[in-house]
Amino acid sequence: MSYTGAVKVGGPPDVHELADLMITKVAVGPMDNNAYLLRCRATGEQLLIDAAAEPRTLIGVIGDGGIASVVTTHRHEDHWSALAEVVAATGATTYAGREDVEGIPVATDVSVDDGGTITVGRVELTARHLVGHTPGSIALVYDDPHGHPHVFTGDCLFPGGPGLTTQPEEFASLMGGLEEKLFGRLPDEAWVYPGHGNDTTIGAERPHLAEWRARGW
Repeated sequence: MSYTGAVKVGGPPDVHELADLMITKVAVGPMDNNAYLLRCRATGEQLLIDAAAEPRTLIGVIGDGGIASVVTTHRHEDHWSALAEVVAATGATTYAGREDVEGIPVATDVSVDDGGTITVGRVELTARHLVGHTPGSIALVYDDPHGHPHVFTGDCLFPGGPGLTTQPEEFASLMGGLEEKLFGRLPDEAWVYPGHGNDTTIGAERPHLAEWRARGW
């Protein structure tokens, strides 16, 4: 069956097969978080995005090959509550946005800035720092040389709008970052993998930017 990205807690993962990268999406925990396992098809090296919850489930998805690294998209607890156990089981190197490191109670080995790169085997991901949902949220962009880009947005972008902000200046900052660093640089075909819920594309969301600005959330 083709990939849909529609997963449920307690249900099976869904796998998006790209030419150089395998992306496994699984839903975990009481807040229906998405975790993403990336595997380089050339080397077999794996990377996990957001050790959100249910460490046994995540370790089962990771399998015997282990992971080289785990990236936390932002400091909110529902995105790192399984991090300590996953790192203890795998010895993975930990990455997070520099401005969120202090809010994550598991040591961050590598602090990531805007434009920084993270590799999984021969595949390279580019970090985009987006301020608003948290001070140090990062999105990860994979510019697939065989097709369109793929972007893992954490809680910064969902189908239907940006992530939660509590102050007008936070909303303005997040919208500005999204417009400049994602919508301004990625084509409509770019696939969006959010921190909760179903996937979307840049093209599906682009027509609504002015609407989001007007409503303020």
